Parts: sequence; structure tokens; C-alpha cells
Amino acid sequence: MPSAPRPGQGRAPRWPLAPGAGSTRMRPRAPREASPHCQEHRLDRASPDRSATEAAPERVKAWRFTTDGLPESARRGAWREVMANLRLPLADTPGAERFDGEVACLTSPLGMDFALMQAGPQVISGRNANQPAAVWLVVLLAGEASLTFDGATEALRIGDIAYGRTGLDAALRMSTPFRLLFISAPRVALDHRLIAPLSLGVGRLRGDTGLGQVFSGLLTATANALATLTSDQLRPVELALTEFLVANLAAEDSPAALGGADAARAAHFHRVCQTIETLLAEPALSLGRVAAADGISPRSLQKLFAAAGQNFSTYLRTRRLERCRLDLASPTCASLSISEICFRWGFNGSAHFSRTFREQYGVSPSEFRRKAALAS
Repeated sequence: MPSAPRPGQGRAPRWPLAPGAGSTRMRPRAPREASPHCQEHRLDRASPDRSATEAAPERVKAWRFTTDGLPESARRGAWREVMANLRLPLADTPGAERFDGEVACLTSPLGMDFALMQAGPQVISGRNANQPAAVWLVVLLAGEASLTFDGATEALRIGDIAYGRTGLDAALRMSTPFRLLFISAPRVALDHRLIAPLSLGVGRLRGDTGLGQVFSGLLTATANALATLTSDQLRPVELALTEFLVANLAAEDSPAALGGADAARAAHFHRVCQTIETLLAEPALSLGRVAAADGISPRSLQKLFAAAGQNFSTYLRTRRLERCRLDLASPTCASLSISEICFRWGFNGSAHFSRTFREQYGVSPSEFRRKAALAS
């Protein structure tokens, strides 16, 4: 298996700064502690020939770190601070050789962290008490690594995807210089698509065959283009990431996706959920309408939802709310009123929408939109 180039040799392009942009010390979200060697930049990725009449591009919150310029005696300690900032419990950076490391991190509008890193051999192991409820993904881009969980160790090949829920014991060992993409997705962005989210454990998805190969290709392409993406361009990546993860877990017969049901029933439920996604905009969408689209009886569809521990009405409302939440946070929908957004996803009244939105997310649609605009 080929080894990754040492950081500094054949390095990926550095995170670009906006023309004229200055840098400040990173001000991460609590409870992270900022490393003195990290920088936060507000990236403006407008093309040089952008017309002055066009809307200003969205600004992206991102930061990067490199050990370049640090004395050897300070490198491992600084790297440990950066890993703590990513809430990754670094167990060891073995070897007496010079240590090199580099990270470029971007936080999406929905709170997903995308961190592209390359560094020398190390072990990430244990639990971090400051980790929020999230699901993490790692796709190995170069180097040799292994994943240890449930008392077993599996080798990771280039393109393989490791995944897990925060709070579970696991160890990721990079035995050579490596390059990988680390993603941390808040559980709130995934739980509604998993039948049994608390059953999600730690595992590996093969990146060289079937649906796993397609998923790996998406994550690899995201890693290679990360430095040029705007946060608005990351929005479809976020949506695709959720769907691909759920589909891959179903293909792997994961309890999180299957909820203890047999694979055929879980696959059927997943297919029904996809049908609902295509029909969300219909205000009169009903159990009977979805059943007819799927070619089964309404009673059979009710049983399918019951077996998954859900009911049709609650699931439909949750999906509509989530779609509205995404649009409220998206700059591309900034010209739409809150009423227009709720109507385009099937709600019949803005007052009812506002009430259910607040019940679901603990904040009004207008306040959520205001905070999303400030964070972008």
C-alpha cells in the first residue's frame, strides 16, 4: 500500500486567503480552546471578473494550521492542541523523527466540520468529554491506517471510510505519514434519517466496491475541492452525505439503519422515505398518496412505519421542517420570505409552520434565519 507524502513534500495547496484579507487568532466555538498557531480567516471566494452588480459571495468561516515554522520541540505539543480543538483525543505521535502536520478546516452552515489533514504517524484513541452528540466519518486518502473497535482491528485501504458515533471507544492508528478527510456531523442532522440512531456503532465501509465506492468518490472529491468550495456549495454535499451514509448502513445491515428489522423490510422503508422526499412539496400529501406511489396499501404502509418505530404524520412533518430549515439557512433562498419557504415545502399556513418550527428547534424561523445569516 503506498504511503502518503510527508507533509511539506507534494503538499496539497494551502487554504487561499481572500485578496486583502487579514488574519486573526482563531475564535472557535466553545468549549474548544484556540491554539496559538491556528488562524481563522473569512474567505471571500469571488472570481476576479465578478460583476459589481452581482450579489456579494458568501463568506466562509475556515481555519488552517501547519507546523511549518515551529521549532521541533514545539511541534508535537502544538499538534495536540489542534487535535483537541477538533475534539479528537490524540493518544500518541510515535517515532523520534521530525514531526510535520497540516490541517485545513471548514464549518458548513449546518454545523458540519470538514477537516483535511496530513501529518506523520499517530494514534487517535479514547473519548473526549467535550465531544458533542455527533457522527464522525474518516476517508483515508493516502497512507496506511487501521481501525480498532469492539476488540477487533481492521486495516483501512485507500478510499475506505471509517465511521462512528461520538462517545464510543475506538482507535484510529496511522502507521505511516497520511492524508485524510475528517467530517463531524451533528446528530440532529442525521438522526431523523436513521431508524435507530442510538444503535449506530463504529465500523468501516469499503471504498472499492458498490455503493461504498460511490460514497468514497464523493468524499474524496470533496476533500480535493475543499479549498475552493463556498459554504453554499457545501449544502448539496451535506444532503448527499446524509443519504449516502444511510444507504451504505442499510447495505451493510447496520442496526442503525435496519432498526432490528430484516434487510428487505429496511430497504423497503428506505425506498418509501425517498418517495416522500420527492413529494414533500404537495400540500395534500397523505398516507394514501404515498402508498399509491409505492404500489402498496395504506395499511401496509402504516405497518412499515410502525415497524420502524415511527408514524407517517410525524415523519412527514419532520422532513418538511428540515427542508425549510435548510432553505432558511441558505443564501440562495435569501430573497424568499418565510411564508414562501414554508409553502414551497407543503405547509398550509405560516402561523402553523412557525409554531411547529419552534417546537422542533426551540427557536422561531425568523430568529433561526437571522442567526444563520450572522454565522455565514
